[in-house]
Amino acid sequence: MHFPISTLSRDAFPPLVRHIPQPPAQLNYRGVLPDTEMKLLAVVGARKYSTYGKQVVAHLLGGLRGYNVGIVSGLALGIDSLAHEAAMANNLYTLAIPGSGIDDAVIYPARHKGLAQRILESGGGLLSEFDPTFTATKWSFAQRNRIMAGIAHATLIVEATEKSGTLITARLAVDYNRELLVVPGNIFSQNCAGPHQFLKLGATPVTTAKDILHALHIDPEVTQSTEALFIETESLSNPEKQVLSTLHEPCDTDTLIRATKLPAHEANALLMQMEMKGLIACEHNTYRRK
Repeated sequence: MHFPISTLSRDAFPPLVRHIPQPPAQLNYRGVLPDTEMKLLAVVGARKYSTYGKQVVAHLLGGLRGYNVGIVSGLALGIDSLAHEAAMANNLYTLAIPGSGIDDAVIYPARHKGLAQRILESGGGLLSEFDPTFTATKWSFAQRNRIMAGIAHATLIVEATEKSGTLITARLAVDYNRELLVVPGNIFSQNCAGPHQFLKLGATPVTTAKDILHALHIDPEVTQSTEALFIETESLSNPEKQVLSTLHEPCDTDTLIRATKLPAHEANALLMQMEMKGLIACEHNTYRRK
């Protein structure tokens, strides 16, 4: 499906972008722009993410399912692409703001042209202040970051090194008087040095989706999907309940098999069934609750 490029005049800019210092002269977009009633969360982080970072994005954005929240990110490698993917997986609106133009010929990085197309097909959008055929340069990413920080009601940092470009977006969010949210991490990991730096300066720590909802001034009421999950959980077998109880933190397969007290082949079949039900997820032989 072809999605044409349109241009927004200054008067038609998303409300929050109109009032940032040095607003763009114009904005080009493809697809659908976010509804003015929607709360937007910018998700930024390291290009070289860890397994922990990937799990965090899936877990936190999964918890936003059913709420009027949209996910903004930069279409870049790493956490950005994970954020877009997680948004689509949970039926959340997502907006990509690349450091390039939004014509297919110049989408950056080129390997994410397919991701950009899927974002459009999911009902999301692409947005850029650059000419449609503008090729990304070193300076364009930092310039782009002010649009990401400006359009969102809050910015969430998942992972970032101490000198990461991600921190530019974080500083801009603070300058624009937006909520800055930070996921705490391993104190020995360089990928967590950036977030911890902002935690020391007073950023809001985030460990659950409810923390994000509170920051966006959304009441974390029980949604229909949450009620369904509660009913489903009540009807689980004892071994399934034992697995969920054990997964108060991620565990490897052997730990879960021992917890179920079932023969290995039965336990493995049980874990597979729970994955199919959407109760748990497995990555690199490590299970977590969904």
